[in-house]
Amino acid sequence: MSADQPSLAPSAADEARFRANLQGEIDSAAVYRAMASAEKSAQLSSVYDRLAEVEERHLGFWEERLRSIGADPEPRRPSWRAQTMAFLARRFGPRLVLPTVATFEQVDQGDYDDQPETAGTSMRDQERSHARVLRFVAGGSPQGLAGETLARLEGRHRAPGGNALRAAVLGANDGLTSNLALVMGVAGAQFKSTVILIAGLTGLLAGAFSMAIGEWVSVQSARELSQRQVHTEAAEIRSVPDEEEEELALIYEAKGLPQGEAEQVAARLMEDEQGALDAMVREELGLDPSTLGGSPYSAGGSSFVLFALGAIIPLVPYFFVSGTAAVVAAIMAAASGLFVIGALISLLTGRNPLYSGSRQLIFGLLAAGVTFGLGRLIGAAVA
Repeated sequence: MSADQPSLAPSAADEARFRANLQGEIDSAAVYRAMASAEKSAQLSSVYDRLAEVEERHLGFWEERLRSIGADPEPRRPSWRAQTMAFLARRFGPRLVLPTVATFEQVDQGDYDDQPETAGTSMRDQERSHARVLRFVAGGSPQGLAGETLARLEGRHRAPGGNALRAAVLGANDGLTSNLALVMGVAGAQFKSTVILIAGLTGLLAGAFSMAIGEWVSVQSARELSQRQVHTEAAEIRSVPDEEEEELALIYEAKGLPQGEAEQVAARLMEDEQGALDAMVREELGLDPSTLGGSPYSAGGSSFVLFALGAIIPLVPYFFVSGTAAVVAAIMAAASGLFVIGALISLLTGRNPLYSGSRQLIFGLLAAGVTFGLGRLIGAAVA
């Protein structure tokens, strides 16, 4: 359907749908442009730029649809969520936001399937293609594949993982919520401010060390398992190279490459034992051979810091004031932190930041209120 083809009795719902589609394309294009500008790999930067170009063509389509029903498309302004994602990509690199972007593309890839305006266009297929490409990039691409080959692959068979943004937000949330509840429980028992501060700092350290050790053990155990799998794969490549080459070709063929091209790619990779091992580890095991799941020390350290950053928020007032003033200030500081963290969670869920922030605020304060009341009862019972 052409953009200037008249629609039948356009309704307010049609206009709202067109605007929602337009905003989604504006947001996607802005994030892809930011990822392209920050990406160090020229190949991946080109992929992100091409994705942005397609999204910009799509947003032009919806602008024309709005004009066709007499509505003003209005200036192109990325949403708060898109602006934040773009900032994070430019500041910390595309890998931070890539899993989140890939997940959203996966969830939204069928949005145009039931919209009659996109019938007869390539938009539906292009949205699905974007989801496949990003799933593949999020999992890492095998060595030696050209950009045009990358664009044709189905993507990895597993969902994107390793979402550092999600870990950061939820780690800080754990620290804030748990230590706020602890501080309010001790405050409810009517202990002195110095006791509350000591209890809060102890809770901060205990929680941060617990999180760090748990994360270290988790990542280290996963690495040890991955190393065992890699050693097994290396032995198979040395002992039965023909079977491994056939298996690699079948993997690429299953992902969408023609049989002949899949066999050529597999044969080229098998010419080098290390290259073949890297490819098999990525494609069969779903692992990045350069990291094997990341450093346990980095994971433990980041968990410690993120938990502590959240946990220190309700304690800050106790360094400066005491008594009721400290309790009120702690609640206000924690409430601000809860709302901000809830709004940041909307980057992961796509929810309205006001809704996510308010929900986080309500549940966090509810937990604090319950522990405050229990602390008051316990304090009265043991007094």
